[in-house]
Order: sequence, then structure tokens, then C-alpha cells
Amino acid sequence: MSQSSRKKYGVAVALSGVFGILGIHHFYLGRWLHGFVDLAMTVSAFYFIVVDRPILGWGILAVDCIHTIIVTILLLIGSYRDGYGDIVSYPGQKLK
Repeated sequence: MSQSSRKKYGVAVALSGVFGILGIHHFYLGRWLHGFVDLAMTVSAFYFIVVDRPILGWGILAVDCIHTIIVTILLLIGSYRDGYGDIVSYPGQKLK
């Protein structure tokens, strides 16, 4: 049986929606490695855009945005797990 996360659903969704490409929501949920990878992708994307490698930079940024959209959708439907393996459940969600 799955257990509900102690992390707040609303906070996780808001962080994902507002700061998603930076990975702040991963840090909040205790998924540190995932957060560092997300942050590194954003920083490297902007670096490549600035140093005259815009195609590579925009490509990395596009992958990061798609990843953020997928994670946000998983959070919204109550299917995303925190760093402890517990489901970040929406209010009233019945866990199996």
C-alpha cells in the first residue's frame, strides 16, 4: 500500500508551475539529485545561448521545459513520488 507524502501538494504544484525549469520543486520534495540535474540543465542552456551556441542551448531548454510539464502533470494527477517514495497526493486522493 502506498503512503501519502508529508510534503504539501499545493506547494509542490506551485513550485513546479512557477520555478519548474529550475528544479526547485525537486529540492522541496527531497529529490536532490533530480533537482541538481534540472538546475544544471537550465544553467547550461542559458550558458550555451549566451556563448553563441544557441541551437544547443535552446534544445536543452526545450527538453527541460518538456520534462517540467510532464512532472507538473504527474503532480496534478497525484502520481508523483517524493524523495522517500511516498506519493504527493492531492486533497481527498484515495491511495491504493
